Amino acid sequence: MRAILHIDMDAFYASVEEQDRPELKGMPVIVGGTNGRGVVAASSYAVRRFGVRSAMPMREALRLCPEAICVQPRMSRYKEISERVFAIFHEFTPLVEGLSLDEAFLDVTASRLLLGSAESIGAEIRRRILARTGLTASVGIAPNKLLAKIASDLNKPDGMCRIGADNVREILDELPIEKLFGVGPKSLPAVHAAGIRSFGDLRTAGDEALWRAFGKHGKTMRERASGLDDRPVEPDREEKSISSEETYARDIRGAAELNLQLLRLADRTASRLRAHDLAAGTVTVKIRRGDFATYTRQRALGQPTADTAIVSAAAKTLLDRWLATQPNAAVRLLGVGVSDLRTSPQRELFAAESARGSPLDTAIDGIRGRFGLEKLTRASLLSRKVS
Repeated sequence: MRAILHIDMDAFYASVEEQDRPELKGMPVIVGGTNGRGVVAASSYAVRRFGVRSAMPMREALRLCPEAICVQPRMSRYKEISERVFAIFHEFTPLVEGLSLDEAFLDVTASRLLLGSAESIGAEIRRRILARTGLTASVGIAPNKLLAKIASDLNKPDGMCRIGADNVREILDELPIEKLFGVGPKSLPAVHAAGIRSFGDLRTAGDEALWRAFGKHGKTMRERASGLDDRPVEPDREEKSISSEETYARDIRGAAELNLQLLRLADRTASRLRAHDLAAGTVTVKIRRGDFATYTRQRALGQPTADTAIVSAAAKTLLDRWLATQPNAAVRLLGVGVSDLRTSPQRELFAAESARGSPLDTAIDGIRGRFGLEKLTRASLLSRKVS
């Protein structure tokens, strides 16, 4: 039988901040935009008691907990710690499927021959994470990814839970149906109206109730409630898109200012492309007006690229076309994304320069990598007065 671990770092961003700033330990910490216009990226367990959750608008979070301490995200720091954690995972198995900086599936089926039971492997991974980072992680152990994910949520924080053939019905049947992947706030009323309030209710529901609750997806949802899942752990899982976006403390307007902000986001996105040795075939611009109306504009490129100048030019064209239809619009959020990703041919001697990024990009990446992102800025991105 397969042995799958789901490892989830506990309140990762907030825990890193507490580790680096001991005065925050036990305090209601929110990591996110500090201007009240953004969303919660992470929250400490102390602030979760007030109902604060990730992806919640910051204004709502501060209404629930006015005394919360807001901390600006430090993604480079979180990535640094994440790399240490993932290095630990690879000490136990090459079959690691990263879901985010703080979450992964591990297939340790073959590792048990040398390293012992899945439970002992999970316990040792937690011990090494704590010893090397000072942070805690929760581990779920099961024969498949679905159950491992559920298990890791059942004994958080800093816990471990196993679901197997001997206890799967006992654990799953009592769980509230909203804990099942695919059941969200919008679908929950219809699910409850069909008489389904637990995993057990769904597992034993008749076809009519399934149709009322989930329509054509009823069979799939019943299989999930029964703990069935045959998906493999995919260690080579690729990113499908990369993006950077920013919500502004005050709405911005005017082509000059909007284009300046857009170019900064394009520079950030292209830098991330090169850091992952990727090139993109499509550029997307996201625009949210002050009244929350949201627009996306997309453009295919002639050939895949990681060149900042090309990504920036495509993004600017898309923004300019949108501005032509509403030149005085107030904008609260801008974003630049790239998709249609593929491995950049960096090691091919005669590969197209644009696919790898320009020599200027290479020089800037090198300096930023050594001295930090803020140590070097392109002249085109410097704020300037508009006459």
